[in-house]
Amino acid sequence: MNKTIIRILTFIIICIIIAFSNGSDADELKTKDNHQFSFFSGVFDMTNEAKNSELFGVQHSNEDLFKDTFLGKISPITGFMITDNTDTYFYTGVQAEYKIGKLNLTPSFSPGIYTVGDGKDLGSPLEFKSEVQLSIDLLPGTTLGYSQSHISNADLGDTNPGADSYMFNFMKSF
Repeated sequence: MNKTIIRILTFIIICIIIAFSNGSDADELKTKDNHQFSFFSGVFDMTNEAKNSELFGVQHSNEDLFKDTFLGKISPITGFMITDNTDTYFYTGVQAEYKIGKLNLTPSFSPGIYTVGDGKDLGSPLEFKSEVQLSIDLLPGTTLGYSQSHISNADLGDTNPGADSYMFNFMKSF
């Protein structure tokens, strides 16, 4: 597990360096940051210490597609993650964003396709991911966060063991 913590901390440090190395001023960022990419790293199947694995992924959202509704600021998301056991999950779904000053609360729901590598069999290629993320705005266009998710097939497969994960997220708008 120490190797996992070192990799996650390295990931966070690299993200912070990228955030502070941007030479653009805030006005310039406001005019061009329509696409937000979230790079994340964490532990897949965290409740199963014997079989958990590291995960890495990327998620995209487009500021032009955000809609303000009575449920909050809603937008579509698309993403991909892979574990160090070569399990993969490609998903597309929706997220809501609630701003509380510099803090952001972002719940999301995403159906997707899961493929088993050398890791956990979740019982079906069709899986559903629900996630809650808490993040803080560091600089204009740069956010750092923590999230937890649950992936499950909603009893559509032969088995439904599910997998809980936690991730550290670095979001950058371009």
